[in-house]
Amino acid sequence: MKPRHRRMIWILGGVSALAVAVGLVLNAFQSNLVFFFTPTQIAAGEAPQGKTFRIGGLVENGSLRREADGTQINFRVTDNARTIQVAYKGILPDLFKEGRGVVAQGQVQPDGSFRASEVLAKHDENYMPPEAAEALKRAGHPVGAPQQFVDQATRSTRP
Repeated sequence: MKPRHRRMIWILGGVSALAVAVGLVLNAFQSNLVFFFTPTQIAAGEAPQGKTFRIGGLVENGSLRREADGTQINFRVTDNARTIQVAYKGILPDLFKEGRGVVAQGQVQPDGSFRASEVLAKHDENYMPPEAAEALKRAGHPVGAPQQFVDQATRSTRP
């Protein structure tokens, strides 16, 4: 075999190995990619069926219900335009409260509810995922205001 042919085989082998490595990295990246949707987008059918994604918004006041076993929790997430029922089995984060921001990861069920496998509470008064902040802003909710001012603004005033 000529040196030129041997060199060509090594080059082709290297390019093939590189192509396989790139393919494996892209496949791993795509399988770990999780998209974010608002309740309005889910109600409009934009969310994928049978695939894991994240939903974000506010936990609707008065919607939190715990089952007798203590680990099954049901609540509603809203972007002040649409509301989605969420079911979660597990322990909630300490910062999880009604009226506060939440991001839940899971799948939409055939009945339109959301089965969460993970729930993340908003940990800072000033931060919210950009998509959730934009959805709340479109719905007329004051984003970025401290929670006490949001509560005061939404509470009915008495003369």
